[in-house]
Amino acid sequence: MSAHISNVRPEPDQVLVDIVDYVLNYEIKSDVAYETARNCLIDTLGCGLEALEYPACKKLMGPIVPGTVVPNGAKVPGTQFQLDPVQAAFNIGTMIRWLDFNDTWLAAEWGHPSDNLGGILATADWLSRNAVAAGKSPLTMRDVLTGMIKAHEIQGCIALENSFNKVGLDHVVLVKVASTAVVAQMLGLNRDEVLNAVSLAWVDGQSLRTYRHSPNTGSRKSWAAGDATSRAVRLALIAKTGEMGYPSVLSAKTWGFYDVLFKGQPFKFQRPYGSYVMENVLFKISFPAEFHSQTAVECAMDIHHKLAAAGKTPEDIKKITIRTHEACIRIIDKKGPLNNPADRDHCIQYMVALPILMGRLTASDYEDNIASDPRIDVLRDKMECVEDTQFTKDYHDPEKRSIANALTVEFNDGTKLDEIVCEYPIGHKSRRTDGIPLLEAKFRTNLARMFPTKQQARILQVSLDQKALETMPVHEYVDMYVI
Repeated sequence: MSAHISNVRPEPDQVLVDIVDYVLNYEIKSDVAYETARNCLIDTLGCGLEALEYPACKKLMGPIVPGTVVPNGAKVPGTQFQLDPVQAAFNIGTMIRWLDFNDTWLAAEWGHPSDNLGGILATADWLSRNAVAAGKSPLTMRDVLTGMIKAHEIQGCIALENSFNKVGLDHVVLVKVASTAVVAQMLGLNRDEVLNAVSLAWVDGQSLRTYRHSPNTGSRKSWAAGDATSRAVRLALIAKTGEMGYPSVLSAKTWGFYDVLFKGQPFKFQRPYGSYVMENVLFKISFPAEFHSQTAVECAMDIHHKLAAAGKTPEDIKKITIRTHEACIRIIDKKGPLNNPADRDHCIQYMVALPILMGRLTASDYEDNIASDPRIDVLRDKMECVEDTQFTKDYHDPEKRSIANALTVEFNDGTKLDEIVCEYPIGHKSRRTDGIPLLEAKFRTNLARMFPTKQQARILQVSLDQKALETMPVHEYVDMYVI
């Protein structure tokens, strides 16, 4: 005899309630969070501008139907496109993520919280243009910064204790959830409607990590976040129509997210939502490299200079030992052929070999013309990754959040260099004093790729002034990025 199944509509899962109440009611009071969000904004947009130099990214830009222009639509920085907010979110999100050079969050799950800017900026711009057209007040860039802080917090706090990669799911599920919640609030949805929207994000199909791992690594990893943040805008707009939600989307027996996709385990949380994630986010400042390798690349740059000082060449190297943390080994420790740029920028051996050989690591160094240099694979084959359990422990420690790597070089003649250790990359919170001037220089470089001098100066004047940026209407700020 079958057991009775209750058809009583349950109360919403507490995870949904906490997200929604945070988005609707929590007031961000941290000046550090807003200042960091401003730096995050300019760095993220700069990464997008650099990505537009690459045809593989640029081919994905524009409307779904060529020639479509949306009156009062959202504009895509660095282009002349004006699109509906869903497709604009895809465009912005894709260009942001293409080169793997925007911010990073590392925990049980990793990801790039600024990916949410695709949905946030597109929605804010669209709303502002329509408000002005209707004689109403537009949103300001402070609204965008607030949305960024809250999206960072939702994505990052869930990631602290919950590993989606270990069950084969891609971290962009968290972009979709965070963007949905923040965009729903921006659209003016009431509490029940925001709950519905967030439930729709969880019940949605979730991306597999197939495109991030051998032997299938490919360029979808560069537009997956754009896809997620644009889907979030779509779901929020669906919820705005009054479409119903699914209150026990996570906890429902057999059919809920936990049972279907998370091995039956509920989410765990380390801390309540506030502004912790934005304040502690990691910036990729010097190198467009997967973040678990950032400190290794810094060490490799040091080795490049030490080789010359020691009268040695890369050909004299017998072995390189990379002492590292567990997550690094699981994600980017690769042997064998690397098939494309997406494969190469997720291989720690490649990202260490380039600086040792050439004294640099740029986005173009992942392209075929550079990767064809036979010296790279010769050096890769001499590298071995070994886990240091203390490095792994410090990686997960919320008070340290280190991303440590250490490199030891042994030579054919039996000599070796002293081990070079780097625990915290230049983009870490503990190195903000050194990092922010370099981040601003990176932004200046990226502006110069796209805009004439006068336009660069106007963007910089506003973007580097906290008060001026926060009070500026969103559509006026985005207009400065139109070519």
